[in-house]
Amino acid sequence: MRFGGLVALNDVTFSVKKGSVLAVIGPNGAGKSTLFNVVTGVYKPTAGRMTFDGADITSKPSYEVVRRGIARTFQSSRLFSDLSVLDNVIIGMHTRTKTGVLDALFRPGASRREMAACVEKAEALLQAGSGDLYEQRNRPAGTLAQADRRRLEIARALASQPKLILLDEPSVGMDDKETDALVADIKRLRSGHPELSVILIEHDMRVVGAFPEHVMCIDYGSRIAEGSFETVRANPRVQEAYLGKAAAHA
Repeated sequence: MRFGGLVALNDVTFSVKKGSVLAVIGPNGAGKSTLFNVVTGVYKPTAGRMTFDGADITSKPSYEVVRRGIARTFQSSRLFSDLSVLDNVIIGMHTRTKTGVLDALFRPGASRREMAACVEKAEALLQAGSGDLYEQRNRPAGTLAQADRRRLEIARALASQPKLILLDEPSVGMDDKETDALVADIKRLRSGHPELSVILIEHDMRVVGAFPEHVMCIDYGSRIAEGSFETVRANPRVQEAYLGKAAAHA
């Protein structure tokens, strides 16, 4: 992915197995969020190819990417702050619902039944993810604590029934207790959806270490290491990327 003369991503090749977690690490400005934006259709890649579930999704628009089964969260909150927690989750189902304007006008009974089913599914998602969030389901999303906002964003992404979910720094702004709760939430999510794949961008190494099987480090837009968490964090190039050359050698 190029922006003028800047190469933001340079042949970042990787794969994710069904039901697995890939943690993507790297210093600020390494290209991690750009990678998510390319995968989810926010950016059209300058070159290269992406396949998902056997289909080429290169340069597909975001709505088509979601429809094919990829959902994401963002570093900064993208919630509808004035709407309720429950409404935010229901909005995440928009690619899976059938009611349109004409249906609402001329088939109100079917529209009401579909909405009732959406409410039931949304409540089930909130209960499965966090009991505290379910209890706050009628509150405006903008009044939630930071940790609950991140949980809500994950619940809304799950509402689209994805096969792959991309979590962009989900622990940002959390204290240690909230981060531990987030790790427990992700583990609970994987237990309840064993075929769901996860790509996780994280700076908190405690979160990365909780899912140590598959870690990729990128720096200056290039993949510099990949493997288990222990293997990657011991890599001299990774240590240089985070600490600087002199500190890494020391």
